[in-house]
Amino acid sequence: MRINRAWLGAALLMLPTLLVAMDTTALLLALPRLSADLGASNVQQLWISDAYGFLVAGTVITMGTLGDRIGRRRLLLIGAAAFAVLSVVAAFAVDPLMLITVRALLGVAGATLAPSTLALLTNMFRDEQQRGKAIAIWATCQFTGGAIGPVLAGFLLQQFWWGSVFLAAVPAMVLLVLAGPVLLPEFRSDQTGRLDLVSVGLSLVAVLSMVYGIKQLTVDGPPVVPAAALIVGAAIGFVFVRRQLRMATPLLDLRLFRNRPFTAVLVGLVLAGVAMAGTGLLVTQYLQSVLGFSPFASAVLFAPMGLGVAVGTMTAPALARRMKQTTAIAGGLVASALGSLLLVGVDGTGDLPLVMIGIAVLALGTGPLFALGTGMVVGSVPPERAGSAASMSETGNYFGGSLGFGLLGVVAAVVYRSRMDGRSDSLAGAVAASRHLPAGQGAALLHSARQAFTAGLHVTGVVGAVLFAGLAVLVLTMRPATPAVPAVPAALPDYEATRA
Repeated sequence: MRINRAWLGAALLMLPTLLVAMDTTALLLALPRLSADLGASNVQQLWISDAYGFLVAGTVITMGTLGDRIGRRRLLLIGAAAFAVLSVVAAFAVDPLMLITVRALLGVAGATLAPSTLALLTNMFRDEQQRGKAIAIWATCQFTGGAIGPVLAGFLLQQFWWGSVFLAAVPAMVLLVLAGPVLLPEFRSDQTGRLDLVSVGLSLVAVLSMVYGIKQLTVDGPPVVPAAALIVGAAIGFVFVRRQLRMATPLLDLRLFRNRPFTAVLVGLVLAGVAMAGTGLLVTQYLQSVLGFSPFASAVLFAPMGLGVAVGTMTAPALARRMKQTTAIAGGLVASALGSLLLVGVDGTGDLPLVMIGIAVLALGTGPLFALGTGMVVGSVPPERAGSAASMSETGNYFGGSLGFGLLGVVAAVVYRSRMDGRSDSLAGAVAASRHLPAGQGAALLHSARQAFTAGLHVTGVVGAVLFAGLAVLVLTMRPATPAVPAVPAALPDYEATRA
């Protein structure tokens, strides 16, 4: 009965994980329609899409540690209730400023969910194999939700108004609030201490500045603003680190980085995020601007990337039973490197199958890293630090994605401009300019622009292959971790005793 209740609780935790991921990516398709209805400017559209991610990235560290202190179930239920209410408000927003504000608050609520669900899973499953399976399913839900989010949005937008995209997550959040007190255990650290508000402020400003600076690198314009944001973020981050190392009960326990496997996996999560986000950015633009597919068709064709990760995460526990975890992770990363190299062979409009196979293989190979690696991160720390470790994992994912969009986006842009010899700054600009040129000149410009963009895709594939191959070597050379959470940890409270 105990295991059955644990799996029922795990199933409950998967619902918000799946639907929040869907909610995040679904907005990409809804943005044009809601912007038209609300009269949002280009800048306002940018903040509508980015406000959520910025605040999640900026507050996830605080929320992970806060859950350790006030109770992970309590924080999860508070966040779920807030997410449901704010989703309803977002669906009926009457102007861009209102929607931007609500999206930012949704980010704060969303930051409570991932570290709380992941930390609770580590507490609910004492057996290492069962815990690994639960974490693999959790990771699968994240990536499956991200893959099917645009598809769901396309269906909802054909049937209803844009606000329905926000309402999709409400039923799951309501179910979580109602069933959570029955199915989920409470867990908090005995070493709570006071929440250091100065550290909270420093972490928020540091992360927001860094993420903002990285994202601004992808926007045309002088690099002064993003450079200044990165410098400010790095400086404040340095102050934050020094403060944490001097505190007896820090907001973020940076001493965890003394564990070499812990650090190696976090580095792996960041760099894999860089490669996947950069590749995703280039491939989605390739599908739309080079091959000419609609946004919805492109979302469907791009789904193999998210589904590939989902399949990889689900098969990871089976691989771990047949070989060392590090071997399974490294083998997957080698497959991802090969998938990246397939993109180097893409040329012309007849290579859609090669693109889809490339992104599917790339994504499939990352599954063991996201499933087993995440399990190694939260399993290499004592139970009372699981929330803090989970928040580090999530922060690594967000940083990796932002770096991928920023750095690989800039690399691709440099390649494009060098190939175009000053005739065009971007593929979108070339498409717009071709409409005002004679047919022959417009076709020639489009052909050159598409070839230049494809060259950028090739470079991105090479960079991704190098990153994945390097990570495979890093994972193989790290020392095995000494599990901090044994099969039946004495520090873990009994599930039945904590259920109420």
